Amino acid sequence: MHADVTQNVLMYFVLPIWLAAGFADWLCHRASSIATTSGAKESVIHLLMFAQMGVPIVAAIALEINALVFAVMIVCFLLHEATALWDVAYAVERREVTPIEQHVHSFLEILPLMGLVLVAVLNWGQFLALFGLGTEAARFEIRLKDPPLPWTYIVSVLTAVLLFELLPYVEELVRGLRANGGRLVPMRKPDNSKR
Repeated sequence: MHADVTQNVLMYFVLPIWLAAGFADWLCHRASSIATTSGAKESVIHLLMFAQMGVPIVAAIALEINALVFAVMIVCFLLHEATALWDVAYAVERREVTPIEQHVHSFLEILPLMGLVLVAVLNWGQFLALFGLGTEAARFEIRLKDPPLPWTYIVSVLTAVLLFELLPYVEELVRGLRANGGRLVPMRKPDNSKR
């Protein structure tokens, strides 16, 4: 019973809010004229973070959760956090990162951790086994989830990811490249305030 509740919270609460936060972040980028301020380079960083979180999401949806999947999830999460720091450090030097965008970022950082924790709760034995703890032997094989998640759920999630994550961020990249003649970084305007 508790496992069903935990899985439903993960599938129908955490993941949808995470996707909504990603779309909200894209809206914040549009509002800050990302194409002409930080340019396509920041969009490439966003797509990198998308990939870093896409791998564990696809693994959680499609694969049996074992020590290997946990190792991949943890590495991807840590890479995502490091990339998020790089992203913000790059962005704040070139455009306004509003309090609303900062708040959206807090969701984008905590929700992957929350998702990882809930997956660990559902598969505690393999989570412990990854670190040589507990009574289960760590499993490192790639095996499809059995039984699989409902196909309607998988199609719905993949459609939402395509429409509200991938396409908007690709559009952001294209817009940035077009605005800057194909350059990743906009040309800096001379600072006339020092004259």
